[in-house]
Order: sequence, then C-alpha cells, then structure tokens
Amino acid sequence: MRFEYAPAPESRSIVDIRSSYGLFINGEFVDPVDGERFKTISPATEDVLAEVVAAGPSDVDRAVSAARDAYENRWRDLPGKERGKYLYRIARLIQERSRELAVLESIDNGKPIRESRDVDLPLVAAHFFYYAGWADKLRYAVPGGAFAGGPAAGFTPGGSAAPGGPAAAGGPSGSAAPAWPGGAEPRPIGVAAQVIPWNFPLLMLAWKIAPALAAGNTVVLKPAETTPLTALLFAEICQQADLPPGVVNIVTGAGETGRLLVEHPGVDKVAFTGSTEVGRAIARAVAGTRKRLTLELGGKAANIVFDDAPIDQAVEGIVNGIFFNQGHVCCAGSRLLVQESVAEPLLDALKRRMATLRVGDPLDKNTDVGAINSAAQLARIRELSEVGDAEGAERWSPPCALPDRGFWFAPTIFTGVSQAHRIAREEIFGPVLSVLTFRTPAEAVEKANNTPYGLSAGIWTEKGSRILAIADQLRAGVVWANTFNRFDPTSPFGGYKESGYGREGGRHGLEAYLA
Repeated sequence: MRFEYAPAPESRSIVDIRSSYGLFINGEFVDPVDGERFKTISPATEDVLAEVVAAGPSDVDRAVSAARDAYENRWRDLPGKERGKYLYRIARLIQERSRELAVLESIDNGKPIRESRDVDLPLVAAHFFYYAGWADKLRYAVPGGAFAGGPAAGFTPGGSAAPGGPAAAGGPSGSAAPAWPGGAEPRPIGVAAQVIPWNFPLLMLAWKIAPALAAGNTVVLKPAETTPLTALLFAEICQQADLPPGVVNIVTGAGETGRLLVEHPGVDKVAFTGSTEVGRAIARAVAGTRKRLTLELGGKAANIVFDDAPIDQAVEGIVNGIFFNQGHVCCAGSRLLVQESVAEPLLDALKRRMATLRVGDPLDKNTDVGAINSAAQLARIRELSEVGDAEGAERWSPPCALPDRGFWFAPTIFTGVSQAHRIAREEIFGPVLSVLTFRTPAEAVEKANNTPYGLSAGIWTEKGSRILAIADQLRAGVVWANTFNRFDPTSPFGGYKESGYGREGGRHGLEAYLA
C-alpha cells in the first residue's frame, strides 16, 4: 500500500524579510559608499526576496578598518572567559531563534526545511557552544606546547608534527601548565577575511566565525551573493548579544567584493570555502604576502560498497550521501563504487528508494529534495548530465513532477560509467550520482583515489578490519564508515590535493587563527 502525504508547509510568518538591507559594519547596518544594490531571489519561486548591496572598495575598506579598530582596542586583549561569554550568548540566541533562521535559510537557499531545522541549525549552535568553551583554554588547543615532562605529540600552528613524545602523565593536571611552542602564550592573528559559499550559508558562517572569535580575532565575512539573508539576520543576533562593534562585520556582494576583501592589505588571515577554481585564484592573490590562508574546496567523493554490506543500510547512506541538500555538498558521495557481485540488487534497491523521494516546496516538511540554488547552477548540472548522456552512460531518474517555477532537477543516477567520463571526474554539485563497479578491494582503492580531489569518502562493509585497511589507503580528509555526511563540531574537516588545505572544526580549527 502506498501512502500519500498531504502538504505540511512551514509558515513563513515567523520571518520578517526587509525589502532592502545595508552592510553590517562596526555594529550597525549602514548604507553603501560606493556599492550598488542587487536583488536576491527565492530559488523555489524566482520571487524577489530583498535588495542587498554589492559592496565596493570603500565599503570593504570601511569594514576592514572597523575590524582592525575592534581588534586592537576592544577584542584582542579581552580575557578569554569574557570572549567565551559572548559566544555562549550568541549560541543561545541562535537556539532561541532557530525556527526563524531555519525558515529563512530554506527560503533563501532552497534546501528542505527538514534539513535546515534538524541538521543545519543544531550544528550552527553547537559550533558556537563548542568554541565558546575553548576561548579561555587556548593554551591547550594545540598540543605542541609542553606539559610537565616534555612536549606533547600533535601539531604546531604551522601544521607540522611537534617534536617529542606523548604528553607527560597527568596532562593538564600536572605541575606545569602547557605553553605555546617557544614558551609564549598563543595569540590571535588579527583581522580575518572570510568568504563562504551558498550551499550551507549559516553553517559555514559558524564554521568560520566561531573559532576566529574564540581565538581573539575580528572578522569581515562575505556571504555568497545568492544566499546573503541568514548572514544579515546573524548580524542582528550579534547586536542582540551586545557583541562589541566591529568584532563581526558582514559585507555582501559577488565575486568582485570577495576579491576586494581577500586582497585588502589590512587583512591578516583569509579563509575560503567554495570552488577549486576560485580557491586557486585566492592562493595566487595571497602568495608572497604575510596573510595566512585556509581553503576548503571541491570534492568528488567515492562511496564504496562491498559485497558484505547490508544493502538497505547502504542504500540509505547512498541517498544521504548524494541527495542531501540537493547534492550541493562539497563532500557529497557523488561516485558510487559498488562491488560487482552485489551491483544489481543494490541498484534495484536504490531505484526503489529514489522513487519515494519527494521533490518540491522547500518549506514543506515532507520534502526530501528542494530547489537548485540558482539558474547558473542548474545550467551547470544540466550541462554535465547531457555530457554523461553523450559519453554513453545510462541515465535514470524516478517519475518526478517538478514545479513550474523555480530551479529544479530530478534525482538522477548514471550507470555504465567509466573513469574516463567527465561525470566521474568533475564536480557536478547537484543530485547526480555516477555508478562504477569494482571486483577487488585494491581496485576499489585505485578507483576511489583516481581523482584530483581528496575531501571525503565512505566505506560500507561489516568487517571492521576491512574498514581500517581501506580507510588507511584512501587519500581523503574525512572517511566515514557505514554512514555518510556526519558532522560534529569536535571533529576536524578538510581535504587534500585540489580539495584545499587546512582544517575546520575541533581544536584543529583554532590553529589557523592563532600565531
């Protein structure tokens, strides 16, 4: 028996979207000096949501100057426990306003409300809570510092292994407090320029701002041009939390605004999440300068299913790996590597599961796959899917009625894919899965690593020994075992090769903001 779901839309009334927004600089919303206004639209309806500013050179300069003044005169020398209080206050306000934030995120981004409400917002609050706890414990953050008895094994701020053996017995309870490498206390870097993408606007904001503030830095953040609204609502939360003016500044705009911010001479640290192409341009721009840089870029993750994996569990992991957030995930499991002996039954089960996915209104609590974020991204997904057809791969999508307005793409799988196909090599960043097969574990590893990216991977098997053996051979920053797309503020996240460098999350996320 098939059950039909009645629409269960979340009310938009909890969100008050202004008709026009300014820039958030020095603790208040201000009009632009030389920036121009543009419209941001809903990807689900193509309706105009608001007018926002594309910040110009003078606007960016004003934001960086405000951050510098706040860093030198208000934030840098504030005791860690006092900085932590502000972060705790922000975290609690995020929890209190989580429904409002979730609804706005789904309206502006197109992702299902179920994901905004149940995944994104809890993680956003958790990151601020987590780094609030670190604010007065920075000397313990990087175990390159010495406990009594010798230096601890770990990483120095530069990312290299610290010399020496394990921490002395007793750790922090020993007679000597840990010291930063060289004997000095850890100190913040200064003004951080942070550029975030459109796929997880509020979560990426939390990943960037929380550790930076905990370490004593100030921030100028630029959200993506298609999803600026939750960042601007976060600015209101900063006001509500009485965060000192200039500690967080938010400038909106497109690529040119990001370039102005990254290249500004008053910036000490650059953190970017986005495409590999833009990441390369940023790396070239900061090369030869004193600026610190972390990059979290694209991915083409392999989700590897062995013949002993429980098929139903693996199918749920595959669906979560590629169709979560419409496939707009840098670590999406966009390449399915399945052992030949179980390929047919697994694909049959996967197609049955895909046939139950509901595509539609992001604010409907029953929706599984929401809207593609922009017309440009939809064109990219269509282009590469057509390439897959032209190269001889077999496309399959479940029967799916798509809305007449907005940007939509049905969940899709390609079988008969080889490693030479573009859909197996290039990041599509949409709900499109390429299926390849393998016979032996060695072949699985070879195919999984045959990519310029190295952000994530998944392994599905009942054998713990196999999990450990395969994970050790995969060149990926994160490897999930019998699950996928699991995130936690205590765990570091980042990649290798063209997926960038540096880590976000956990104590490792503090290293990039300490000198």
